[in-house]
Amino acid sequence: MRFGGVALIVLATASCASVDQELLEAQLPEIPSEWTAETEAANAPTGDWLAAFNDRTLYNLIDEAILHNNDLLAAAANLEQARAGAKITRANMLPSLNTSFNSSRNAIVTDPTSAAAAGGASDISGLRAQELEDMFGVDFDMNGELDGLDLDGDGIAEAPLPDRRLYINNFSLGAQISWELDVWGRLTDETKASYRDARAAYADLASAQLSIAARVSQAWFALIEARQQRELADRDVVARESNLRVTDRRYERGVASSLDVRLSRSALGSSRANQALRQRLELEASRALEVLLGRYPAAELEAAETLPVLPALSGAGAPGEILARRPDLVAAEARMEAAGLRSRAARKQMLPQLTLTSSLNTSGPVLADLIDPERLAGNIASGLFQPIFQGGRLRANAKRARAAAEASLYSYAQTVLTAYQEAENALSAENLLALREDALRLAYEEAAAAEELTERRYASGAATIFNLLDAQTRRISAESQYIQAQQQRVSNRVQLYLAIGGDFLTDAKIAALE
Repeated sequence: MRFGGVALIVLATASCASVDQELLEAQLPEIPSEWTAETEAANAPTGDWLAAFNDRTLYNLIDEAILHNNDLLAAAANLEQARAGAKITRANMLPSLNTSFNSSRNAIVTDPTSAAAAGGASDISGLRAQELEDMFGVDFDMNGELDGLDLDGDGIAEAPLPDRRLYINNFSLGAQISWELDVWGRLTDETKASYRDARAAYADLASAQLSIAARVSQAWFALIEARQQRELADRDVVARESNLRVTDRRYERGVASSLDVRLSRSALGSSRANQALRQRLELEASRALEVLLGRYPAAELEAAETLPVLPALSGAGAPGEILARRPDLVAAEARMEAAGLRSRAARKQMLPQLTLTSSLNTSGPVLADLIDPERLAGNIASGLFQPIFQGGRLRANAKRARAAAEASLYSYAQTVLTAYQEAENALSAENLLALREDALRLAYEEAAAAEELTERRYASGAATIFNLLDAQTRRISAESQYIQAQQQRVSNRVQLYLAIGGDFLTDAKIAALE
């Protein structure tokens, strides 16, 4: 049973009429009600998908990564930036008030000879004010302060004290209010677009958390496989060394030829080369995981001994559900809506803009003058602004915003298709990798039994060194492929949960949500 993708996409984007629905519906195919890949899982994933691996160490590693991974911390910082940007854009819809306050003080220096000239003296023009006070200053009321200048010594003040500095204060206060009325909804569209950006940033953070959990899980399982492969190489070297010792003894007794000895030595050399390779890969796997955790890559992280045994897949949901469940799709949808809103706002930029402005200014030599009603002067004005000619800038800006909205729509459609591809591939691989793992387990078990039989026959002389080396090589190869198949299946289970947007719970994530 199938239903049209049209209804699903209309539901997914009904919250934003700025999106070109017809174009979006044309870019997405019909979405089936069930996954085309063969799977027994039909229900949506619920709860904690990490529980399927039954590994407490994995929980601790993901907790550490959530707290210290730089990519995740960057996503959190981007979210704060987007939230602040939304508030800044919203502020454009509100009145803006700007105030200014200034104060100044000017000093005027007077000529002391002008004060002395009032007494008619002509021989004191070269004296400074302080010298005049010292020579002619008198205290008539005997209060300890000079009252004037007695220029001729008759006890009568002919001139006032010279006023050396005159200070003049000035205070001014101004205020301007401006408010653009959102007549056509342009400011509303821009504000909504900014909040869509914040929503996308929040989804990016959730996507980064899911991605980090998946990457840490896969790196952890890759490290376990690397350890098992290295241990297998160690055992192979031990077995080849044992073969060489046996062959040397047989050669000394004349039972084996020098060819047998050389073949044993060649096999040992190849095993030691493979051992060195596996040691390097294990160290690299450890460092890769340590970097995800925010640690220094010192290759000190030790893996578990075995890979987890997977339970049956409990649920994968329906294809249409991942549109609202996968964080990266939620982010892409929010950005598509934001681009559509900005395109609509750009078109409205060519319409008239109505702005209310008001200003208030007052000044005086004392602070009390600033609130004197007689000195207050204010005005209010409304202005209707209509763009007439700007060299085509507004029209080109509208076209650019429209093109950006279309590009965002195409990007969203491609992200959706890629998400379906990832989910279908992971679901198909879930069954096929299980079959491959079973087949390789059988191949390994039979190869191990054949190796044991060949070793007994070689010891009794019924088999040649060629038979023994071939049996051992087959067993080593089969066991290595079996280990690899186990890791691939576990890693694909992680990829499946990532593709269908499964959730997970760790102590650090729960703490972040509280």
